Amino acid sequence: MEYRLRPHPQMPRIYLYQDPVDFRKSFRSLAAIVEQELGHNPFEGALYAFTNRRRDKIKLLYWEDNGFVLYYKSLAEEKFHWPGGEEELVSLTGQQINWLLDGYDIGAMKGHRKLQYEATF
Repeated sequence: MEYRLRPHPQMPRIYLYQDPVDFRKSFRSLAAIVEQELGHNPFEGALYAFTNRRRDKIKLLYWEDNGFVLYYKSLAEEKFHWPGGEEELVSLTGQQINWLLDGYDIGAMKGHRKLQYEATF
């Protein structure tokens, strides 16, 4: 049986920090980015994702009841497909963060367009 340590797909608030960060930063420095640069309270239970300049490492920061949880993944040969954009912070779903951890390009994953009709004939 295979076990994985991953964010829950139903996790409500997940944010992707767009700019690369120095990966020597500890949980304290990452929490300071959340508070000072993003204006968020790092103790409110949201999950924050950070990457390095080469996009081959990811850190997830999460406050759990009485302490920070820091998830760290370093890829052996690949790179994470970090979505681009002008925003400093991108909101993700639990499924999207897991797709990102699995190596999918979530920026390229688009579903069918939504249709809305007024009548059936």
